[in-house]
Amino acid sequence: MVNLHEDQKKWVPWMRRAIQLALLAEGRTSPNPLVGAIVTDSRGRLVGEGFHSGAGNPHAEIEALTQAGKKSVDGTIVVTLEPCCHQGLTPPCTEAIIKAGLKRVVIGMIDPDPRVSGNGISILKDSGIEVIVGVLSQECESINREFSFRVRHGRPWGVLKWAMSLDGRIGLPNGCSKWITDIPARTSVHQIRSKCDAVIVGGETVRVDNPLLTSRGKSNVEPLRVIFSRSLNLPKAAKLWDTKIARTIIAYGPEGNEAFFSDLPEGIEKLRLNKNDPSELLSALAKKGCNKILWECGPQLATSAIKANCVQELVVFVAPKLLGGKSAMSPLNSFGFESISSTYKLQHSFLDRKGEDLCLRLLF
Repeated sequence: MVNLHEDQKKWVPWMRRAIQLALLAEGRTSPNPLVGAIVTDSRGRLVGEGFHSGAGNPHAEIEALTQAGKKSVDGTIVVTLEPCCHQGLTPPCTEAIIKAGLKRVVIGMIDPDPRVSGNGISILKDSGIEVIVGVLSQECESINREFSFRVRHGRPWGVLKWAMSLDGRIGLPNGCSKWITDIPARTSVHQIRSKCDAVIVGGETVRVDNPLLTSRGKSNVEPLRVIFSRSLNLPKAAKLWDTKIARTIIAYGPEGNEAFFSDLPEGIEKLRLNKNDPSELLSALAKKGCNKILWECGPQLATSAIKANCVQELVVFVAPKLLGGKSAMSPLNSFGFESISSTYKLQHSFLDRKGEDLCLRLLF
């Protein structure tokens, strides 16, 4: 934790509570950020708290102020993210804060959205409200890493997941791959999906594995299921064509045979791209409100996604098994490196155990 001034330190416990509240909606607020807020009265007692539960719903500040009522007068609001100052699906939070008669606003991080980004703070200060910024800023920035990335880069934060044996294989030479990892690891994947806005696979994964790509009920709203296909050579019968349980989008480039769509069930969405480029796909998904996506694809698409800088995080499950075989499947194709010094170097590793398997998280 960074060094805090004396006027910041007293608000640390309250900010921790606000962060806890924000995380209650993890995976459900896109394209909006995670935000939690608490209100204390003039004597420092908790009188209101709230969190943003989803786009179009009241912001955290409004939830907390509504609960506090008139007790907020001369009080303090502690919020993980700079209050918004523009009209979106809901009115500006700065207006509500000013009207509530608060004397102080404590903020965790400045909003990277250019419509806000310091403007909310200026409006509050111009209204005579004391503003304290930077309390647990690193923690607040961490919970909104994906939102900030999408705002700054115009595409969602990309997570690439695969499961492999100890000798780095994702299947046998004959194509058999079920199941390399055991139930605890596979259950963990469902949890990861529940925190993502979309799950992306290639056509080969649909043809070979016929996946369902849901969180198995771990999220009230299932992630968007995206098939990224070059040719549209896809099976006529697949679990992904059932859109009653989750939305499905088929993304394809100019080489795709659109006659394929004539026999598909209703409800499947089409996304035609100018080229078969992971970057273009992710830009389109950002416009659909995705902050975080999960690549669950084969070696070819996974390699293309990494090359296009569309992967920021790796989640690798390693099973204590040896599959062997020179022709056995690898999670990635060749990058064309000719020296070790030119290879990708990852950082910030986190190791966890899922039953008999290991889970490794790395950042690019």
